[in-house]
Amino acid sequence: MAKRTAPKARASRKPAAPRTPRQVTFTKPQAVRARFDAAQTSDDSRHWANADSLSANAALSPEVRRIIRNRARYERANNAYVHGICVTKSNDLIGIGPRVLLSTGDAAADRSIGRAWYDWSWNVRLADKLRVATEAKFLDGEAFGLLFTNPRLPDRGVQLDIRLVEADQVASPAYDYQQTVSPDGSLVDGIEMDRHGNVIGYHVLKSHPGSNYLIGINEYDRVPAEDVLHWFRSTRPGQHRGISELAPCLRLTANMRRYTEAVIRAAEIAADLAAFVHSNSPAATVDDVDPFAAIEIEKGTLTTLPEGWDVSQLKAEQPTNTHQAFTRTILGEIARGVNLPYHKAAFDASSYNFSSARLDGSLHDQNVRVDRDELERSWLDRIFRAWLDEALLVTGMIPANLPPAAEWNWTWVWAGNDGIDPVKEANAVETKLSTLTTSLAAEYARQGKQWDEELRQIAAERQLMGELGLALGDRPSQIVVPGLEQAQAAETPGIQAAADSYRPTAGMREEAERGLAWRREHGRGGTAIGVARARDIANGRPLSLDTVERMASYFARHEVDKKGEGWSAGDPGYPSAGRIAWALWGGDAGRSFVTEILDSQEADA
Repeated sequence: MAKRTAPKARASRKPAAPRTPRQVTFTKPQAVRARFDAAQTSDDSRHWANADSLSANAALSPEVRRIIRNRARYERANNAYVHGICVTKSNDLIGIGPRVLLSTGDAAADRSIGRAWYDWSWNVRLADKLRVATEAKFLDGEAFGLLFTNPRLPDRGVQLDIRLVEADQVASPAYDYQQTVSPDGSLVDGIEMDRHGNVIGYHVLKSHPGSNYLIGINEYDRVPAEDVLHWFRSTRPGQHRGISELAPCLRLTANMRRYTEAVIRAAEIAADLAAFVHSNSPAATVDDVDPFAAIEIEKGTLTTLPEGWDVSQLKAEQPTNTHQAFTRTILGEIARGVNLPYHKAAFDASSYNFSSARLDGSLHDQNVRVDRDELERSWLDRIFRAWLDEALLVTGMIPANLPPAAEWNWTWVWAGNDGIDPVKEANAVETKLSTLTTSLAAEYARQGKQWDEELRQIAAERQLMGELGLALGDRPSQIVVPGLEQAQAAETPGIQAAADSYRPTAGMREEAERGLAWRREHGRGGTAIGVARARDIANGRPLSLDTVERMASYFARHEVDKKGEGWSAGDPGYPSAGRIAWALWGGDAGRSFVTEILDSQEADA
């Protein structure tokens, strides 16, 4: 067993003298700050005096929104430009109203349900209400609609209806219209929310605060959120009420009206005979005249003045030289504030060229698409779902054996706008269709039409024209009257030329049609340019001299394709891609056509 030894005793030592506390010097760290001129206190700090750090709901208090709403409505009623801007925005956004394009898996059911929806929307004047809601959102900052059952609608149809209410009527009277948020945060100026922030109800006053009849002004109905449509543009997190889109422009619109009135007053003063009677003579040498006395002078009258007095006409300054420039500048700033191109706000495109109009128009179209997306999500989709819920209860309105409504797909089709240059637009669409970069459904949707309905109409028209002895070319608009072409050819034998344009021959049209048919069947041959050329030839469109020269260049380059496999009938792979492309350009008849024209041009030179 190991023997443990006791630990050695520690040597004793004297207690240490108390230490003097060490002096520690703390150095203040150098502050590192970002330098923003706008954050500095300077002479222009008064400009930022009204800047605050309020929350979104606190900044948009009921009183602030009420004042802005009232002023915006006043400008709409008294400013011609603001009135026109409101109408333009609602007409551009809503137009004649949207149509629904359904996809349930049954084409016949889609058409039947779409027609029922159209009839209902016509009965409730949906397009009119959407236009009013658009103006309310613009002026008031928000639009409200209530879904309710209207017994005045047809008994055998859906009796769902929409009642619009102004933003003034959605309020919390318990807080005297002053407080924005309740102490527990569950009520924001007429909007109830659960603890997760989901809107569950709205307080709608039974009487408008501005009504002549103020009976029960503080009484309200609590409407469930599923029965309320609320449309506004949120610009800050946590925002629950909207502010007028005209708010940044109200001072500008007021200044524009004041300036115009000042110009008119100056013109009136200059047109009137306004003068001062004055004297620089000593008082002893002039007759007494009452100060500030008014003298009526009739037109065409000569009169005398008291001794020692003289008259001088008042010359009012007339700022007409700057009035137009001032108005244009202010209106341009207003247009930017309300997200409109200048020519839309002014209803004047006299200073625009084609490119500028196209650019501004495309930017405006993008803004319209964004607004429509908001409207579809916040209003139209909810209205259509509520309509479907009731339509399913109406006998025979919804066809049987369809998938559940939750599995249906739908899109909203809006009325299209005419292009600035219809010919260029049509050519662009034709090129995109031939290169498979768009579809008929997409192009018809741009015009606010349903592609299947349009194709059925075109088919019916073609059938009727066939019964009447009329024939249609490759394009629906190309109508060929039998015998007319032969009569024209008899009058002008050979190649027809007019204004440096040449009409394709019958052999060229036949070859081009053959090339188009081959390409559809085999999926090869030619380019988008070749397809476009074949369509022009097949439809008998006159060809310019420049086009003729390009055709001649093509034939010269591709003559060698005739030596390839699949060129002649009976060869393996017939028709080859080269043979199809050759046909698209008019074939051998086209080559003879352009050769004759160029030889004639050379002889004349």
